[in-house]
Amino acid sequence: MITLHQQPTEHGEITILRSRDTGSYIYCQEGSYQSEADSRGVSLASYVHALHGLVTQSNARDALVIGCAGGTLATMLTYSGTRACVVDVNPASVVFARKYFSLPEQVPFHLADGQTFLNETDATYDAIAVDAYAGSEMPARFRSRAFFETVHKRLTAGGVVLCNVHLDHDFDASADAVGTAMMLAGLRVRILDAPGLPNRNAIVLGGAISVLRKPRIEMPPEFSATEIAEELDRMRFRSCRPLPARS
Repeated sequence: MITLHQQPTEHGEITILRSRDTGSYIYCQEGSYQSEADSRGVSLASYVHALHGLVTQSNARDALVIGCAGGTLATMLTYSGTRACVVDVNPASVVFARKYFSLPEQVPFHLADGQTFLNETDATYDAIAVDAYAGSEMPARFRSRAFFETVHKRLTAGGVVLCNVHLDHDFDASADAVGTAMMLAGLRVRILDAPGLPNRNAIVLGGAISVLRKPRIEMPPEFSATEIAEELDRMRFRSCRPLPARS
């Protein structure tokens, strides 16, 4: 790996790497990989392609992405014709996303906490994607009933919320906890998951989700497209198993 930039920030040290083998760009925060993309900013992470495919299926015209890192989801949505905007608490993230990950200049960036932004805006969105992590941990506020009640208010009729949740193993109940919080906020919920795989990403979906089908790769990156397609093919929808939720 080639280190292109390293910068301490209030929210943890950010390191930008480039692979010697493929030329891909990698965004790390506090030692955790948060984005990897080809030279066009197209993600090499299968869960980002899952999010992209689900949002485009929903025919969303306006999408809000909470959590920036390399900005790959917003970049891919923009390429697909969706008006995307990004919210993040770290001002350095958008600088690196535009410099190294091809985040288009027309994508608005709001420097704010995602929940605070939703509480203060009057805007509504056809899709809200939540992919916000502090290092390897999703902040507790983005897993709460109160947060998803706010999200629900900011969705248009027929809108969807999609939340990326990392799972360590099949007994990790994190996705079900997020799904429970969504259900308590009045949203219909399903989970897109790939059981049996360790250290995987599941997508928790809420809102007008009945028409959504298993996503396929729509925007192949310059390399690793076959592997991403195979990973998407392993994903299956399942019901949420309700758990005691945060208030």
